[in-house]
Amino acid sequence: MIRVLLAEDQAMLRGALAALLALEPDVEVLGSAPDGESAWRELQRLKPDVLISDIEMPGLTGLELAQRIQRHELPIKVIIVTTFARSGYLRRALEAGVSGYLLKDAPAEQLAEAVRSVHRGGRAIDPQLALEAWSEGDPLNDRERQVLRLAGEGQSAGQIAAQLNLSHGTVRNYLSEAIGKLGVGNRIEAYRLARQKGWL
Repeated sequence: MIRVLLAEDQAMLRGALAALLALEPDVEVLGSAPDGESAWRELQRLKPDVLISDIEMPGLTGLELAQRIQRHELPIKVIIVTTFARSGYLRRALEAGVSGYLLKDAPAEQLAEAVRSVHRGGRAIDPQLALEAWSEGDPLNDRERQVLRLAGEGQSAGQIAAQLNLSHGTVRNYLSEAIGKLGVGNRIEAYRLARQKGWL
């Protein structure tokens, strides 16, 4: 049996995924979690073979969860199931060691096939998205991404500096670098463009 844990913040979708996978004779759904932090606790408790996770969740995102699994060298394969058909997300997912990346509007039978494929050591990536992912690189570094995300959420340079233990000037430099790299006029445009590309 392939032992699976689900991480999805929408209760109806979480239930639907569990019901769908329960129909498969070789898949056992061990449990589910509504956010990234509880998913992390369940991963350690249940030790599944495969985690199926959304990207945008409260607490830890699906990508941060995958990075944590990778950092702790846990033998758990990760499949991202998301509405975000953005090449930037896929690139970051692959860098975080994700084995599968499916869109929520994919045919239902693809999910079970993806679970089997990644469990065998393969990959299950939406092919069109895979092509796009390598045609355009993410110009932002981790710190620029972090600062830009907080700026886009409405925080001032001073608030960001306090939160990240940086100087006010350093935050302004990161924002300026991000704006310059993205070729836009201000931090809001930079945030919007980076979100649209899946780089945040």
